[in-house]
Amino acid sequence: MDVKKAIEKRRAYRSFESVKITKKLIDDLAKCAQITASCFNNQPWKYIFVYEKKALEKMHKALSKGNEWAKKASLIIVVLGRKDDDCVIYDRLYYRFDIGMATEAMILRATELGLVAHPIAGYSPRKTRQILSIPDDIDVIALVIVGKKSESINPDLSEKQIKDEKNRPERKKINDFIYHNTYKG
Repeated sequence: MDVKKAIEKRRAYRSFESVKITKKLIDDLAKCAQITASCFNNQPWKYIFVYEKKALEKMHKALSKGNEWAKKASLIIVVLGRKDDDCVIYDRLYYRFDIGMATEAMILRATELGLVAHPIAGYSPRKTRQILSIPDDIDVIALVIVGKKSESINPDLSEKQIKDEKNRPERKKINDFIYHNTYKG
């Protein structure tokens, strides 16, 4: 699959069936993050791959209401980073940009492998930090919910989520976010 095809195929599905998480899969995804560009090659990303049944059950307690669907996932990738591990040039903080690029590389690779990798903001960073013993100086940036897309709709989904599951949500028109040669807001 080429990159454009992976980008087009990537969707934030919420209906999952179980998939076996192997060391080979984790290493494959991690390698994609490892070789991603970063400011001065600082590679500020850190990830926790949560896939053992008991560890997943503990992580379910960190999920926000509306994300019950994530309990059917086979893997939760916890995205972590520290401002001090990357470039800070004047008021520009690069670590979240660099970590976002590395995370997207893993998401696209998961898509290429036939998986769904759905990043979410609906979780408690405080609970995640407690459950996984993450030090206070490391930011819990996002969770990526990974599984295999199920053909049957997850009964935990809201009406809007079901609608989005069936059809890709509408995207902004390109002219709404692209400008030529100067900003025109």
